[in-house]
Amino acid sequence: MLSEKEIALARETLEFALENGAQKARITLNKSLMELFGILNGELDKVSHALDRSLQVSLWVDGRFGSFSSNRLEEEGLRQFILGAIDTVRSLEPDEARDLPDPERLVKNAENGRELDLYDNAYETLTSDQRRALALGTSVWDRKAELEKGFRILSEEGEYSDSIFDSVVMDSNGLFARHTETSFEIGYEVTVEDGEGNRYASYWWDATPRLEAILPSLKTCCEKAVQRAAAQIGPMDHPGGKCNIVVDSECASKFLTPVLNALGGFAIQQKNSFLVDKAGQRVFSPHLTVMDRPWNKGESGSRLYDSEGVATREFPIIDQGVPTRYFINTYISHKTGLEPTIEDATRPVVLPYGGCKTRDDVLRKVGNGILITGFNGGNSNTSTGDFSYGIEGFAFEDGVITHPVREMLVTGNFIDLWNNLTDVADDARLCLSKLIPTLAFQNIDCNG
Repeated sequence: MLSEKEIALARETLEFALENGAQKARITLNKSLMELFGILNGELDKVSHALDRSLQVSLWVDGRFGSFSSNRLEEEGLRQFILGAIDTVRSLEPDEARDLPDPERLVKNAENGRELDLYDNAYETLTSDQRRALALGTSVWDRKAELEKGFRILSEEGEYSDSIFDSVVMDSNGLFARHTETSFEIGYEVTVEDGEGNRYASYWWDATPRLEAILPSLKTCCEKAVQRAAAQIGPMDHPGGKCNIVVDSECASKFLTPVLNALGGFAIQQKNSFLVDKAGQRVFSPHLTVMDRPWNKGESGSRLYDSEGVATREFPIIDQGVPTRYFINTYISHKTGLEPTIEDATRPVVLPYGGCKTRDDVLRKVGNGILITGFNGGNSNTSTGDFSYGIEGFAFEDGVITHPVREMLVTGNFIDLWNNLTDVADDARLCLSKLIPTLAFQNIDCNG
């Protein structure tokens, strides 16, 4: 998607910066194109075509650092942009901690952008008529009567989109790396009404780098949203207190993301993390192992390098309850003296534990408790790890869902929570950036 002319212009811009006062520089050139078809109640509602292109420049000038962005990609304009940027950097305070990564840490195997098999040639053959048919074919509006059992479908809103993203990063240490991927996505939100006029809404979605992989979801996405909305009918109050909880894979990142953020270098450097000085210690249940698997071919989220161009690799982020390291980029490494790693988790995967494959398996094994299928607001404290989240979901007894629950909170501390982990299924959704399966915890505070 990026043309050779655009890449050559980025390289010339890098060289121009070095010739005119910058001792070091990094250029990141991004380009994306998206086609979107929106559906409202079974009819085409909107069509969108979005093309975006940008160039980010990081400059090191006389011990000072600055980062700039432009979407004007023509030679003379970029030269003036670079000269102005260099003058601006010279006016800043020195910052000795800023630097490019050690060349030995840079990626060496991202030359054409397609090494991870994330680009589908089928993208190039799709026509507007085909995209329109894919979007409309997902709707259930014309057959809603056969789905309405004790409820009425009030509205159906969906989007089909496909896109291509192409990125090149280069720097004055000799880095040249490219990442190219396509994405095909479907998403629907449905509102239903019960016999008493109460309304309930829910959604479903899927995304994949390959067209053929999204086709099954195109057939079932909207119907799944209808089922999820209708399942909420008839919510009941539920007694609070300590209970078992099962967290659906669709929303389980709510519990893991704060842990990964607490391992971030900036949070560690600012002492704004509940995991300061915890690397190398057993903090969580030995049932918890989180791998970073950034090289999984054909999976959205896989990357060979981070934004600095540092090569990713597979490693355990948390190994049987032990955080193994922090995510430390070059800047934070110089600020803290910690060894540099990569700047963030690329493709975190929570490994199965306990022998369950699916959510239903977990429910049967746990027996009684609350199944959490979504979160409604709330907050968490990055320094202490304390959290309080509104939840939606279902009560279950003897492994069988009995009724929806309403107006409940789950509260606690992330360290305590993860030490109460009992089961991890094997049903993570590949469309999510974090591969987190259904999770089960015991003795968690759920208050009505």
